[in-house]
Amino acid sequence: MLAQQTRAFRDMLAREGIIFCYSGYITEGVLTGIGAAIKNKLSVETADKKTARGVFSLFIEQVQNIIRYSAETQSAPAVVNGDPLTELRYGIVTVGKLEGRYFVACANMINRTDVERLRTTLAELQTLDQEALKTLYKERLRGETPEGSKGAGAGFIDIARRATDGFEFDFIDIDDVHAYFAIKAFI
Repeated sequence: MLAQQTRAFRDMLAREGIIFCYSGYITEGVLTGIGAAIKNKLSVETADKKTARGVFSLFIEQVQNIIRYSAETQSAPAVVNGDPLTELRYGIVTVGKLEGRYFVACANMINRTDVERLRTTLAELQTLDQEALKTLYKERLRGETPEGSKGAGAGFIDIARRATDGFEFDFIDIDDVHAYFAIKAFI
């Protein structure tokens, strides 16, 4: 039964074009290790350097969003392997290639209070061309940190810039407090 279930899961991933899938708690160390594996896989697939760089950048940005914003957390010791760590955050990330284009997708739990702000921001980014995205990105880096952001607030702008074949996103309500957020960017 175990082999049958895992083979069915593997076959489903293959049908969806997924060449890499991770589901679990994510740390900077996990990000580094997975990133190296993805770089190696892209070089084996002989992806051109620009595409490989884009896929890798999308992967990094999306995983950093999970690390910073996933609402599904677990307390951790104050220090792990010499690195300060107070929470582990859960998410799913996949990298794949389907119909000739690469994609990077991630999903994680978020607070429902963030849904409308994110939906509005992402829908607006989908309407902008590359030049407008570049200008907005530079403005955001120079400006003040947006409310609720744990960085410059440029992460989704960077995803939109690098997603040369667009991106899609979706939300579903989980309970009164949480929603589930997914984003998939294409190159």
